[in-house]
Amino acid sequence: MKILISNDDGYQAPGIVALHAALKDIANVEVIAPEHNNSAKSNALTLAAPLYVHNAHNGFRYVTGTPADCVHIALKGLLEYRPDLVVSGINNGANMGDDTIYSGTVGAAMEAYLFGVPAIAFSQIEKGWANIDAAAQVAKRLVQQIERERMLQGEPWLLNVNIPNLPLEQLKPIKVCRLGRRHAVERVITQTSPRGETMYWIAGAGGAKDSGEGTDFHATAAGHVALTPLQIDLTDHAHLGTWREAVTRLAASV
Repeated sequence: MKILISNDDGYQAPGIVALHAALKDIANVEVIAPEHNNSAKSNALTLAAPLYVHNAHNGFRYVTGTPADCVHIALKGLLEYRPDLVVSGINNGANMGDDTIYSGTVGAAMEAYLFGVPAIAFSQIEKGWANIDAAAQVAKRLVQQIERERMLQGEPWLLNVNIPNLPLEQLKPIKVCRLGRRHAVERVITQTSPRGETMYWIAGAGGAKDSGEGTDFHATAAGHVALTPLQIDLTDHAHLGTWREAVTRLAASV
């Protein structure tokens, strides 16, 4: 099994180091990750500037771009092979509910999925890397199970996995969940620069709005690892008919 690993916290982050250490025992793994922290970059690609790839002292390669850049150039020119699986993470903090729209961790995995490669995004619930080795073992076991079940063949899939910051023996079994929802983000933070200009900082994410049973928020709060299958189709299928009728009326009135 050949696995490409990336992330959004940068190639030196404890999460990607732990993930590499766990997966290299069961697969041929290669790390191609951003040079710097790229949190909340989603699926952004760098189109107006060149990208450079450098070799790190630990054998990882790092890219002067976004998480999606890393996977894109890896799959479309940098690697001399097609990986069986792309794994992103382990992220420093949760990627649940609305977070998945913004997440660079999910963005890296989604880029692989768009190119037909199965992919998993792994995140820890709390920041700070507590029990990161336990989270890496969860990732290893899930990948092993996926390989045993022969799920790497056939149609590609995209998984979002969130792991509580608990010792391995305290983590509860994986639950398959839907995404919850968050409240609106907090008000932006304003400060005055040394030059007297107003600076704006994006504030922290809001609290859980939809955290009922069956959601990723509910599962992780109870100590379970939350696994959510994701898809790309953003079409509002339920309201296609409504909009067709509206457009028809609009056309008739012109």
